Amino acid sequence: MPSLQALYLHLIEEQPLAPYSGRTPDLNTLEMQVTDMREIKGQEQVKRALEVAAAGGHNALMVGPPGAGKTLLARALPGILPALSVDEALDVTRIYSVSDQLPEGTPLVRTRPFRAPHHTISHAGLVGGGNWPQPGEISLAHLGVLFLDEMVEFPPRVLEVMRQPLEDKTVTISRAQGSLTFPANFQLVGAMNPCPCGYYGDPLKACSCSAGTITRYQKRLSGPMLDRIDIHVEVPRVDYQKLSDERLGEPSATVRERVEAARALQRERFAEDEGVHQNADMGVEQVRKYCQLDEEGGALLKSAMSQMQLTARAYHRTLKLARTIADLAAAPQILSAHLAEALQYRARLETLL
Repeated sequence: MPSLQALYLHLIEEQPLAPYSGRTPDLNTLEMQVTDMREIKGQEQVKRALEVAAAGGHNALMVGPPGAGKTLLARALPGILPALSVDEALDVTRIYSVSDQLPEGTPLVRTRPFRAPHHTISHAGLVGGGNWPQPGEISLAHLGVLFLDEMVEFPPRVLEVMRQPLEDKTVTISRAQGSLTFPANFQLVGAMNPCPCGYYGDPLKACSCSAGTITRYQKRLSGPMLDRIDIHVEVPRVDYQKLSDERLGEPSATVRERVEAARALQRERFAEDEGVHQNADMGVEQVRKYCQLDEEGGALLKSAMSQMQLTARAYHRTLKLARTIADLAAAPQILSAHLAEALQYRARLETLL
């Protein structure tokens, strides 16, 4: 639209405007530029973990030395997520419109958000705030991914304030004039080094940190925060043979097909459960109803509860994760193999290093 006068002349039919010829994005494709998984060398176990995370909307934490590819892997996650539905696109667009961050020429956000705030971000910048409350990064990541690189470098107060939104999928900001509630149904993906120098446990480069320094560094992530992260995965150094291999891996499009098939099963399963759209959204009632274990699986989980000292929250999150792994295999029942894979992702931070 060149000007209001041009609009006026168009409306009185003196100088009609030419029809808009812009291309409408296909809702079944991802328009944003992301890393294709076929370009990532090695790290097959991490790719599998991200596929499981995408299929069920689970939170994930990647731990590994500098340069192992944690950020690259995180930026590949949007490429395997399903496209937004029309209703979801409208929800995301409302948030960006309220925040005055709607891109020019984009009346409707068609792709899942990927937000990667720096660790120097303030409390208000992450959660939202201001004299007249505005959405923060966790709301701008609604129905998408919130990536926290160097996660332990974020101030503890900033991290801990995310605990409630991770459970409730909303964030409420209170002021003297009243309170506002913004949606915050995001997928948290964190990345961190195992120690300040980054090489604790590395097979090639020796760590220069003391035991006490490593412990203090790791404890910057509290137990309750770690408990809300479903998938803990190690990202090891990639050797020369894999980096120099010219063969490409499995493309993101192929992985996305499996993710979409699993999400379709979940939509059918939760058709009558209001507010539940993916496995990560399940409450205690849905877990009891849809995550039944056979005798062998029950014995395995009982043993894991004792040996891994799982909390009640971790118990339910493990079952949700096992349900997602079963969905990826199109299995109607959670089998012991699905539960075993889910339990290996529940490893505590200390056991990964």
